[in-house]
Amino acid sequence: MKSSFWLSLLATSVLLAPGCAGYRLGSETAAGHRTITVAPFANLTGEPRLTPAFATALRRQIQADGTYRLATRRRGDLVVTGTIDQYSRTGLTFDPEDLISPRDFDISMTAQIRVRDVRRQKVVLEQSVTGRTMIRAFDHLADAERQALPLLAENLARQTVDLLTDGTW
Repeated sequence: MKSSFWLSLLATSVLLAPGCAGYRLGSETAAGHRTITVAPFANLTGEPRLTPAFATALRRQIQADGTYRLATRRRGDLVVTGTIDQYSRTGLTFDPEDLISPRDFDISMTAQIRVRDVRRQKVVLEQSVTGRTMIRAFDHLADAERQALPLLAENLARQTVDLLTDGTW
């Protein structure tokens, strides 16, 4: 009875092992082994304060993720640069008594991200990333947008760090 159990366990593991052969978890480098620098982004939109909010959120996300160490004193192994290309506001829901005035808005910000490997002198990632959040504009739309900017920047930063840590580039 014991030998049939071990024989069936061995047969099961032999049958299932090839299915996991190509599986890989994370990138090939150890967490915190490589350093990364976040250079200032150019703001090509007419909306002020986007660049500092995104840079701060991106640095925080990199530190929280832990895959890369944030280089602050000297240039890192990777340098992240780019441009903030688009900022848009789209009405989602409307006041039932006034169908012209939106009540909720979808706010989005699109950035062109470029990652350059300093050692190889090569751009390893260049991609457009869009972050978004939703706001409710009660009386002052400008105040609601100002308060939502950190959330928008955090969403864009999270998606950017997900691209960086994916490691498929």
